Amino acid sequence: MNRNIEGHRPLVAILRGIKPFEVEEIGQALIEAGFGIIEVPLNSPDPLKSISLLADKFGDQAIVGAGTVLTPDQVDQVVGAGGRLIVSPNMNVDVISQTRKRNGLSYPGVFTPTEAFAAIDAGAHTLKFFPASLHGPDGIKAIKAVLPETISVLAVGGVSIPTIGEWLKAGSDGFGIGSNIYKVGWNAQKIGQEAAAFVKAFDQENS
Repeated sequence: MNRNIEGHRPLVAILRGIKPFEVEEIGQALIEAGFGIIEVPLNSPDPLKSISLLADKFGDQAIVGAGTVLTPDQVDQVVGAGGRLIVSPNMNVDVISQTRKRNGLSYPGVFTPTEAFAAIDAGAHTLKFFPASLHGPDGIKAIKAVLPETISVLAVGGVSIPTIGEWLKAGSDGFGIGSNIYKVGWNAQKIGQEAAAFVKAFDQENS
């Protein structure tokens, strides 16, 4: 099932390593390809500047925010830069709580049922299963079976166009996509092409 997020496909573009000088052109290419959720990991060069540029130009067209958010202070920094999306590789209840306080969208990384339910209890909006490649579709299916119907799940890590259908059938609602649509050094045209191909495959599996 395709659970849209504020009208956007449940697809998060992960731009690890992006630099501010290129972020607007790449953001435009992603939006034109059909991505409406954009994440700049905080271990990228000058990430808050990139987030600010994206939020200023595309804040009314896309959900913009940060990945690799590890502390409540970083939540404040991202929100101060105009970001709304707070994505983490781990499950930290203080980060989730601060995200809720700042009216952000909390997407913590979880791996086990224990982490998943702790994140839900703390107020997470969506669960990011990471690294999904270690679970595989069968692992996601097993955990999704015990989660509340109201919580959405994104598989992140190890998802490619040929396997989208397998993950969706297993219960993943969407995906966080990094190296399949963005690599450092790729130009906006290349990124747009790869992103459009992913969107097309995703839509076909949901038709």
